[in-house]
Amino acid sequence: MSRTSVHLRRPAVAAIALLGSLAFASHLEAQKPTVARITPYVGYITFGDYVDGPIGTSISNDGAVLYGVALGLDVAPQLALVGNLGYTQSDVKVRIPIVGGVSIASSKILLYDAGLQYRFGKPTALGTGAIPFIEGGLGAIRYELSKGPLTTNTTNFAGNIGGGLDVQVNPTIGVRGAVKDYIGKFDFKEATAFSLESKVAHNVAFTLGLTLSF
Repeated sequence: MSRTSVHLRRPAVAAIALLGSLAFASHLEAQKPTVARITPYVGYITFGDYVDGPIGTSISNDGAVLYGVALGLDVAPQLALVGNLGYTQSDVKVRIPIVGGVSIASSKILLYDAGLQYRFGKPTALGTGAIPFIEGGLGAIRYELSKGPLTTNTTNFAGNIGGGLDVQVNPTIGVRGAVKDYIGKFDFKEATAFSLESKVAHNVAFTLGLTLSF
């Protein structure tokens, strides 16, 4: 073998090695597990009845548009710690058969909670795929009620359960659809000074958001 032939082969071998290294690095990047997610969302929340009165009357909030952001931090391949913050504005109404709803106050509502999320699968090697999930946690719902010049506040404990579907478009961007039930009681005594016995209400949020993964 001539010295010239050896000199020609060395650059070729180096080029092949470089291409192989780049391909391997690209593969590792695609396989790199997601460790955190942030999901700004918008949706709609319906409120359950807080109390039932005589002849079919009840007190509750009107359904309203909900804005928020959800965070997730992986602690295992399919398990994540999650947190959520949501906000909406809605009228408090007395619902009367035939007559309909009568507004008795306006409210600003803040929902916040933390919990665990379990994901039924992983993204493909390219970082894409549809992954269903379920989650549950504990938190609170804070109401700021106002009627004319009067304003009161009440913060009520609430548990929550929910689930949804993450559709990964690529390793860093996805779309999330979710349903979440916030379960708790409204404290009438703290909010209004009236000792009404509140029942457990199911406040269900339907949301759609854009997920950014890191």
